[in-house]
Amino acid sequence: MIIGGIEKFSLIDYAGHLSVVVFTQGCNFRCHFCYNPLLVLPTQAGEIKYQSSDAGNQKNHPEIIPEDDFFVFLKERTGKLDAVVVSGGEPTLHKDLDDFIIKIRDLGYKVKLDTNGTNPKMLEELLKQNLLDYIAMDIKSGESTYDLIVGVQPEMNDIKKSIEIIKNSGIGYEFRTTIVPEFHNEEVVKEMGVLVNGAEKWYLQPFKSDTDLVNKDFENSKIYTDAEMKELLKIASKFAKIVEIR
Repeated sequence: MIIGGIEKFSLIDYAGHLSVVVFTQGCNFRCHFCYNPLLVLPTQAGEIKYQSSDAGNQKNHPEIIPEDDFFVFLKERTGKLDAVVVSGGEPTLHKDLDDFIIKIRDLGYKVKLDTNGTNPKMLEELLKQNLLDYIAMDIKSGESTYDLIVGVQPEMNDIKKSIEIIKNSGIGYEFRTTIVPEFHNEEVVKEMGVLVNGAEKWYLQPFKSDTDLVNKDFENSKIYTDAEMKELLKIASKFAKIVEIR
């Protein structure tokens, strides 16, 4: 597994659990407002290749953390932490993800997966092997404008298939959307609602512009007010059982 970073302790990434967050390196999206630019632009390894726009960025990437070091850390925290959040980047790009999670679970940890939903085959395989306890999938936009946010032309059938797989998985899950004024208005929220319709949980997350982003043009840009977020929440609430601003 190509590990780009570790958050050694978290109370918020997996609700109700003391967790460590491991960030896999590499992503097939180029979301303008992504908070993890050094994970999105990966070193060249395996099936993960640089896009032409990534040229020259290698020197800016965090040092890759050896997998053995990560498992030494997990063994030392046995009994102190109870879960591992596998995030990214996009973890399902990695063909060894199932083997990686098996080793985590063999140490007694629960596993939460963060994903963009572009690899339904991997989701199916992980669920078939009972390797996941919780899934969080990012819903980027409505179907008609997905590409504007993710910076590539996504395969929407895969996105929609992943949504249905997760909704019918039989384990805990949530969908979540980072709300950016540049991209998300009432009509877009309605479109996203159609995608997740009938879901258990859908969280709206206000965009944070005061940090490093994939697209520097969005840094320190306008964000929605609390009142504006509540108006969008009213619309989103029609499509899922629990809809909250987080």
